[in-house]
Amino acid sequence: MFDLPVFKFIISCKDKSFQIEKDQNECNAVIGKAIGDKFSADFLGMEGYELQITGGSDKDGFPMIKDIIGITRKKILVVKGDGFRTVIHGKRRRKSLRGNTIANDIVQINCKVVKEGTKTIEDVMPKKSDKDDKQEANNSKEH
Repeated sequence: MFDLPVFKFIISCKDKSFQIEKDQNECNAVIGKAIGDKFSADFLGMEGYELQITGGSDKDGFPMIKDIIGITRKKILVVKGDGFRTVIHGKRRRKSLRGNTIANDIVQINCKVVKEGTKTIEDVMPKKSDKDDKQEANNSKEH
């Protein structure tokens, strides 16, 4: 058997960030949206919240950038910006970067809260128990 593909939503609100994992089958409202688009977060269990897509990355770790239209991966010459940092002035590099539209092979979707619901975000987001934290620590030690 194989695992179903999952979207990891990284949601930032002011100075905090939260992570939600959802099956792609439940996230049809997001597929086809581009960076900068807004959507209702009701399917994530956040009633009344509106989120804006700020970026993401695909299954191979290539970041999405706003300048490439579509769902393709392209090699472009980058001077500065998303996916490239340098301390040398004038340095350029050819990098593979992802288009700005969400497709099935996107794994991580970065979002920010545009409109808050009636409940606070801490009340809406699922909390980790101490057992979950200990299990993750044990799993990381084994590998």
